[in-house]
Amino acid sequence: MGWHEVMEAEAVRTAASPFESARFGRSVERLTVSAESAAELADVRAVILASDADIIILRYPAERVGWFAGLTTLGRTAIPADSLTYWRLRVGEGRAPDPEPGIWPGGAPAAADVRALVRGIFGAYGNHYLANPLFDAVAALDGYEEWALRSAAQGACVVVSGQAGVLALATLEEDTVRTEILLAGVVPAAQGRGVYGHLLRAVEDRAASRGAAEVVISTQGHNTRVQRAWGRYGFEPVQTVLTVHLIRNRLLV
Repeated sequence: MGWHEVMEAEAVRTAASPFESARFGRSVERLTVSAESAAELADVRAVILASDADIIILRYPAERVGWFAGLTTLGRTAIPADSLTYWRLRVGEGRAPDPEPGIWPGGAPAAADVRALVRGIFGAYGNHYLANPLFDAVAALDGYEEWALRSAAQGACVVVSGQAGVLALATLEEDTVRTEILLAGVVPAAQGRGVYGHLLRAVEDRAASRGAAEVVISTQGHNTRVQRAWGRYGFEPVQTVLTVHLIRNRLLV
């Protein structure tokens, strides 16, 4: 879920999700309420009641604590699916590690490498799809792979390599103002060796080279290990968003 939709969009945003619909064999719609939106629960309820989608993936600011109860009376099963925490770094303020022998920024990865890296890094990641009994975990991982491949095809990937090959991968979305890290991680065999800090440094260096002002990133709320790494590097927490899956009741019979 992109930074603009979560932080800056002024209106409630709803859109069909063709990739997810094809992947899971159910019609899926995304509904997002940003931190800047003045929308009320009544506005969100109206959108939900008008939707024909089998599953609505709703995200809204976590401070709107009272909304969930109102989502349980709309003729759908409401499933809490964790949260997303969003962090931000001002470019040039990162506490980057010193260069290390045997670890260096790599070039653009091949598609086969991207597939292997995503499977190795994110195979056990507890994403929001796993809360939904209608979503297959393997198909969810396939979605991460497709997402990463789209970034790679646009040249929006950063890797860190070592003697054993590629150690870490970050996929990006970039505009004139910011770099958003979409997926980032270290292969299991290289974890615990400080490689992640070098990956963040490579992303920050890339952002600086094109004049971006900030790097932003998000993860599931339960993923505290990586959030500690962000804090050490210099990122600051900005926003938490709740995820709720709204499923037509007949699909769960």
